[in-house]
Amino acid sequence: MPTKPKKPESFSKSVDHMADRAFAALDLDPGVASAIKACHAIIKVNFPVKIKGKIEIFTGWRATHSTHRLPSKGGLRFAPIVNQDEIEALAALMTYKCAIVDVPFGGSKGGLLIDPTKYDRDDMECITRRYARELIRHGFLSPAVNVPAPDMGTGEREMAWIADTYKQLHPDDINHAACVTGKPVHHGGIAGRTEATGRGVVYALREFFRHGDDVKATGLSDGLGGKRIVLQGFGNVGYHTARLLQEEDDARIIAIIKSEGALINTDGLPVERVQEYILANKTMKGFPGADFTANGAAVLEMACDILIPAALEAQITAENAARINTRLIVEAANGPVTFDADEILRERGITILPDAYVNAGGVTVSYFEWIRNLTHMRFGRMERRYDEMRGQHLIAAMEHLSGKQVPDWMRGEIVKGAAELDLVRSGLDDTMREAWQAISTARHDNPKVTDFRTAAYVVAISKIARSYVDLGVY
Repeated sequence: MPTKPKKPESFSKSVDHMADRAFAALDLDPGVASAIKACHAIIKVNFPVKIKGKIEIFTGWRATHSTHRLPSKGGLRFAPIVNQDEIEALAALMTYKCAIVDVPFGGSKGGLLIDPTKYDRDDMECITRRYARELIRHGFLSPAVNVPAPDMGTGEREMAWIADTYKQLHPDDINHAACVTGKPVHHGGIAGRTEATGRGVVYALREFFRHGDDVKATGLSDGLGGKRIVLQGFGNVGYHTARLLQEEDDARIIAIIKSEGALINTDGLPVERVQEYILANKTMKGFPGADFTANGAAVLEMACDILIPAALEAQITAENAARINTRLIVEAANGPVTFDADEILRERGITILPDAYVNAGGVTVSYFEWIRNLTHMRFGRMERRYDEMRGQHLIAAMEHLSGKQVPDWMRGEIVKGAAELDLVRSGLDDTMREAWQAISTARHDNPKVTDFRTAAYVVAISKIARSYVDLGVY
């Protein structure tokens, strides 16, 4: 009889199995390991909303994986594929992610089962505000306990509606703006949040390529310049990742994969022009100077130096892992590689930079926004002009001692005080650098750790376990 195909395991089980490697490497007490993996709480809500005169019932979830740090943090996704297992898995990833990059949050995630394309703006506002009220009423949304952010199908608009709903219900909470992050800048958001996850991916890659021993193991040469990159997903994360890699690092984006298919040009695709074409035409088909194929899954297996899955979970599975043709996978999406596929790729010697580290730019800048909201002051307000004055004094001293005038371009760079966006990018860059250094050290110092995903989980779980043991959280 033919062998029955193995049923793919759930997303949450895949995350747990990846964490289990780290537990084994750390020889952690099984009870503490179980406490860390357990989802602290999850709520499922069903609520009615009148749409065009007809009542519709919507279903949503919010999971709090860990409260070892408060508030718990994680995005809200609005999509027709949302389910409870996915939300629990993503909440667990958020716990590990925050620990890896030293952001003092627990992990959470939320989702609404909806296809946003089927509703107009007014309908989406009604639905979003009602969902927010359900979360607030059940204690799953507040500046101190649980703070959502944008995710798939949501953005600044939805976060502004949620923040306003919270303010209406809690008019005396002076920190109401901190109940969500990813808001519009003029409504309490922070400069650089929209591009944060994509920019974080780029900073992660740059730091990886600064570590010669880590790069050597992939078989790639130093530097991102000229590297052939295949990108899956061209939403907010994929677009900013591709744009920055091309404009600032001279990388070559040879393929862009979306749900409708893929564009291919081995000489490199002009990312900004592709984006403009898609926005104007609502499709990538027909983009000049590139080949289009409807079989995007096959392009995922295209030969390249770096593969960046920036779309959905479970895109590389046991079914296609043996055909992936790259030296380095950079997980810009959450869970794009299943546990079974990860095992196959490791055996093949393909290096993976894990999602729990790579896409942590979003929560890092969300942390900056949350702090900004609590302090009620933009970053740089107190020190910017002082720094400019210090720069002027430095210029004057240089010119006095040398007897020469400092060139205008140099004067501008020295005198310039850091704006909020400069500080946000600096903080994000520093965070991604520090985190990779910890991951690389864990990989090389522990003989039981043979890959960077396990190393990242070792870094996270070591910190979480310390909290659980020291504070008696379990």
